[in-house]
Amino acid sequence: MEKIKVIVGLGSCGIAAGANKVFDKIEKLKADKNLDFELKKTSCIGMCYREPLVEIVDENGSYTYGEIDEDKACEIIESHVGNNSVIKDYVVTTDKFETIDNKYFEGQVKIALRHCGLIDPENIDEYEAQEGYEGIKKIANNNISATDVIQTILDSGIRGRGGGGFSTGLKWKFANNNKSDEKFIICNADEGDPGAFMDRSVLEGDPHAVLEGMIIGAYAIEAHQGIIYCRAEYPLAIIRLNIAIDQAREKGYLGKNIFGIKGFDFDIFVKEGAGAFVCGEETALIASVEGERGMPRKRPPFPAESGLWQQPTNINNVETFSNIPWIVHHGAKEYSKYGTEKSKGTKVFALTGKINHGGLVEVPMGTTIKEIIYDLGGGIQDGKKFKAVQLGGPSGGCIPANLIDTKVDYESVNATGAIMGSGGMVVMDETTCMVDIARFFLDFTQKESCGKCTFCRIGTKRMLEILTRITEGEGKDGDIEKLEELAYKIKDSSLCGLGQTAPNPVLTTIKYFRSEYEAHIYDKKCPAGSCTRLLTYEVIDKNCTGCTVCAINCPVDAIEGERKGIHHIDQDICIKCGVCYTKCKFDAIKVS
Repeated sequence: MEKIKVIVGLGSCGIAAGANKVFDKIEKLKADKNLDFELKKTSCIGMCYREPLVEIVDENGSYTYGEIDEDKACEIIESHVGNNSVIKDYVVTTDKFETIDNKYFEGQVKIALRHCGLIDPENIDEYEAQEGYEGIKKIANNNISATDVIQTILDSGIRGRGGGGFSTGLKWKFANNNKSDEKFIICNADEGDPGAFMDRSVLEGDPHAVLEGMIIGAYAIEAHQGIIYCRAEYPLAIIRLNIAIDQAREKGYLGKNIFGIKGFDFDIFVKEGAGAFVCGEETALIASVEGERGMPRKRPPFPAESGLWQQPTNINNVETFSNIPWIVHHGAKEYSKYGTEKSKGTKVFALTGKINHGGLVEVPMGTTIKEIIYDLGGGIQDGKKFKAVQLGGPSGGCIPANLIDTKVDYESVNATGAIMGSGGMVVMDETTCMVDIARFFLDFTQKESCGKCTFCRIGTKRMLEILTRITEGEGKDGDIEKLEELAYKIKDSSLCGLGQTAPNPVLTTIKYFRSEYEAHIYDKKCPAGSCTRLLTYEVIDKNCTGCTVCAINCPVDAIEGERKGIHHIDQDICIKCGVCYTKCKFDAIKVS
């Protein structure tokens, strides 16, 4: 048999959880004890909540161990590799026996994430061993025309995974129709939504898939230059992209007459962005690549007509490009088998917030929110009640619990008032204040506004001030109506998608949780018990033992009382920090 393989997940999530130390420990153990196994690196398989992950592949199959530290790493190497004895208690997923985490992958269909956690992202040979570069080779070997490639993408039904949901094939067709000696293809890797890390994981785990998707796109629109616009906050992704580009050049997959196609000259470079959310908008991104301040411009002309340096330009995001090689290799019909009538294929979601299994999932379009949150995500933390999910990032909206059976496809999500966005899914439980969550997302978009449009620059600021007042108990009659009026004016008058969608979290929370706004404004209460300024801390006399712990820890000396006597909180002094509540061991502090 081949050597046993020991594979450590070294995506950003794994490294943050300590995977580098685990890898180093295993490497040292291997050297010190002269053990005979192959040690490899990979990225995240999507199971971020179990990082660090170590997979062992032996003659019987694959076993992935989760939440591995240096000590556990020594145990599993000695037991599994040394004595062929699997430590079942540490295994989180395998096809050899039941584990509680096997369900995490049931119902998932991996196309965009097909190689993440499977291959070494820094080794082009491993990508090629998994059908890598077979899509572009199929085009070259069969002399498939650019027009036929575009038709394949059109027939697949794939829509842009960056948020807008525009037909990818149609976008390519427009760029192809605009003739010029110089054209550009750009990969938008400026992922900046709070709670979103889909694109980062693809770049870290399968950079060659993105390059191949761009090469196919360049062939289709007849571009000779490609740019990956990646935010500098993704250092590991940038390192692996540059390694992949160098490897592709060495193999002749980038350069002159690539794949033997005469006249097909194409190369790619990485442009690091400063991390401005507005640069996710196409025209702002183009301005940034040109060295200008990242600000959007009026459209038309669209980038397909006049984009980078006024030349026809096509822009797609990371997830879109990573799907392209699979579609070309397997065919449009195979891809369109997944999804709904108007939303074909699969979609990657980043599960975050109050959910048990935070990580990445890829499911066919049409899967319900309930299936994602409960079947894959393992439900809500601490057994709490599901309240809502924010879909589409700061430009999206909150979908309430009573709409949990909503299908995740463009039409169904839009009907709720939210948007699909790039795939961030922030789960909230009963302790989340919906007014405060609207304030949180608006605070983000207000800070990220480029300031070009008055309604976006000033309007979001005024909305944020109102929301802040409401969460601090200073709300006034008519505030809800003012928020709605400002929201619609900002949506109607802003130039780009940032301003046009910034009010969505506010509008959807008013639509579905208006009573919470009213409780804050008229009753000066936060029903979720979340808004600090609206909380009151009181001592429950019958539970108070007079231990004095609350008084000792109170930072402003607001608690009085003799030892072994009942204590009291002076409401005029209390700053509502909650220290007394967390320190009390006798449940003697009431929060209302």
